[in-house]
Amino acid sequence: MAAQQRRHRRWPTYVAVGITASTALVPGPGPALSAGVGEAAKTPVPTATVTGEPPVSPASPAPSAPLPAYGAYLHYSPRGVALTGWLSRWLGGADLRVGRTYLPGDRWSNIEGAPRFLDYWSAWRRERADRILVLNVPMLERNEESVSDAEVRDLLGRGAAGAFDAHYRRLAERLVELRVPDTVLVLGWEMNGTTYTHRCGPDPQAWKTYWDRIVTTMRSVAGQKFRFDFAPSRGRDAIPWTECYPGDDTVDIIGMDAYDQPQGMSFDEQVTEPYGLQKHVDFAREHGKPVSYPEWGLFRNGDNAEYMRRMLAWIDQHKPLYNTLTDYCPHGVWRCRRNPRAAEVYRSELFGRTEPGPMPVPSPVPLPQHTPVPLPRPECSSLDLGD
Repeated sequence: MAAQQRRHRRWPTYVAVGITASTALVPGPGPALSAGVGEAAKTPVPTATVTGEPPVSPASPAPSAPLPAYGAYLHYSPRGVALTGWLSRWLGGADLRVGRTYLPGDRWSNIEGAPRFLDYWSAWRRERADRILVLNVPMLERNEESVSDAEVRDLLGRGAAGAFDAHYRRLAERLVELRVPDTVLVLGWEMNGTTYTHRCGPDPQAWKTYWDRIVTTMRSVAGQKFRFDFAPSRGRDAIPWTECYPGDDTVDIIGMDAYDQPQGMSFDEQVTEPYGLQKHVDFAREHGKPVSYPEWGLFRNGDNAEYMRRMLAWIDQHKPLYNTLTDYCPHGVWRCRRNPRAAEVYRSELFGRTEPGPMPVPSPVPLPQHTPVPLPRPECSSLDLGD
């Protein structure tokens, strides 16, 4: 997809948390980060979000067909953990077990794992053996500062020569110390676009060599079991994402960020466009890798129930290792009230889903009243769309 049709994000971005039967919060104040929640930032926790009677729970799939692991963005802080109970209730106790966050890309110390929210999400991960913690890792500092192609080219060359290895060794050691050595690392995401400093276009060969160095460095740390996810945005964007693929030895998962855009594009076109959804699953199959959808949701086509229905069916068909819906406006369906038709589809399809067996409906956790979370400005405003 063309670069001008993509979302532009500024750090702090957001955290996606998998929904499951969690009721524990990690004590202590959270990091002072912002997270775009669209219209939901104006409303309290949606205790009255559910209207009418719950949908009829769909028939359980055959035991031989495991369900994909689902998650949704809720909030970066301990509040996000509290909200999991409410969302799971809205989904009839559905067991969505993926937790996801991003490291800030402003400075190397944050890329090394300094932010305290890693303690929260690592504790959440350790509560259940079947949970998946996903962490987006920038490949360069000043990752959203409109760095020129010439400077990016120089930085990629330095990275390929080993100049930044120590930062990633520290990150690997931090994650092992937190007892989350099996974290899925989405390294250099959406590298085929123009938004991020860690983009591939200015020097694809150096980018691939640099990726290999990071993975090799992190895998050298004792106790690690990391899985590395190569996740471009859907479509061609600024460069065909296949030209950025570093090779099977240093990639464990092939992901794709897949929003409902550009305006007027049907889901069938999203499947068949060059470097689209079909190319993604075909490429992963050719390379013997599982797929993932780290980011997906509504966008340029508004409250598009057909997109929601087709994307959920696509996920069920292709069984990604994990997927996380972006649940703030304009992308989401629970905390964003602009999309009631798509919300009905999402809720009816996921209502009561559990894997591998029935799970109890978790009780919602009261939000701490003495530590109010500052309400951020909405993401995806008219000033933030595209480059």
